[in-house]
Amino acid sequence: MPKLPRTSGAAIVKALERLGFVKLRQSGSHVILRRGPKGCVVPMHGEVKVGTLAGILRQADVSTEEFVDVL
Repeated sequence: MPKLPRTSGAAIVKALERLGFVKLRQSGSHVILRRGPKGCVVPMHGEVKVGTLAGILRQADVSTEEFVDVL
């Protein structure tokens, strides 16, 4: 299993959009994405911590390998 990189919120949103997620709305500094019944909330910070990214991927039901491949 590859390690999760420290990356920005914008890069996370772009990677999830490549995986089929659609940006529904933005509330302040948080973007809400959805793909079918699964959704997730991504903070638009300059650098998102690894633990936060792991939680986002768990919400979105996306594996680490799948995310790192499209990043």
